[in-house]
Amino acid sequence: QLQFVESGGGLVQPGGSLRLSCAASGVTLDYSAIGWFRQAPGKEREGISCISSADGRTYNAVSVQGRFTISRDNAKNTVDLQMNNLQPDDTRVYYCAAQKGGLGCHAPPPDFTSWGQGTQVTVSS
Repeated sequence: QLQFVESGGGLVQPGGSLRLSCAASGVTLDYSAIGWFRQAPGKEREGISCISSADGRTYNAVSVQGRFTISRDNAKNTVDLQMNNLQPDDTRVYYCAAQKGGLGCHAPPPDFTSWGQGTQVTVSS
């Protein structure tokens, strides 16, 4: 059973950077995609970055394009999210999850599985 543990969250000033890490226990190669998501209290979970297992292609939401970069380290079995130029609106709990179906990164958030416990990112001066 695939399990994820997210880490790297914290408090950062506007314009700052954080690097989140999603550590997987279990085989991730059976999954078509690994994604990063975020959620604010009372709001729906939002997909922000995703990486395809087949070809390493990455996808980013418009809201984070040019600021966030997703990458995969197969040796460490992690999927990291480098976040630059963070803004107060980026304050959320961040999660990673996996998609096993054929839609891969194009699947909606509810179709992803093995959600981690999340890591809080707070952007404030």
